[in-house]
Amino acid sequence: MGAGWELGAVAGRSLLLCAALLLAGCALGLRLGRGRGSADRGVLAWLCYDALVHFALEGPFVYLSFVGNVADSEGLIASLWKEYGKADARWLYFDPTIVSLEILTVVLDGSLALVLIYAIVKEKYYRHFIQITLCVCELYGGWMTFFPDWLMGGPNLNTDNWLYFGVYLVFFNSVWVLMPGLLLWQSWVELKKMYYKGTSAGKKFQ
Repeated sequence: MGAGWELGAVAGRSLLLCAALLLAGCALGLRLGRGRGSADRGVLAWLCYDALVHFALEGPFVYLSFVGNVADSEGLIASLWKEYGKADARWLYFDPTIVSLEILTVVLDGSLALVLIYAIVKEKYYRHFIQITLCVCELYGGWMTFFPDWLMGGPNLNTDNWLYFGVYLVFFNSVWVLMPGLLLWQSWVELKKMYYKGTSAGKKFQ
């Protein structure tokens, strides 16, 4: 019973940390989006959370991977990744593919999220270019994280436990498929509007 309680406490702390980052991201995004439409406020909330995850969780993972590995590390962030490693063992030790993707995610995706936040708040012309680029990078990262392992039969994935499979693998990773997908759709719609607006304006001067 003691061991089970300890395992549950570790999972609880990990989920609470994720929830705290979500609340912080939402609060910051909604503050930055004051006076803007509900869609932009929602996008800003997501982007702030996205940036926090990249820098506050995945950044330390990259560091831990270079100085040793997650399995032998201590601390709050290490315990979170150890917990996630129960669902995907590649995160416990130095996996070249995972670490390479995480470097790209932290440096490129994290930076793009910050640039996109700025572009939305300041209404910059390049907003949707950055938004599309970020979304494609996020989707590419998700694809390359899981598809190579699936091709080998998923030897590193724990699909027998509902928490590890349903929550850690499916739910958390699906969020980074759903949100980029929605933002890509938003960019498509907005760019289409801009095109037709420009076309209509051009016809008036013909």
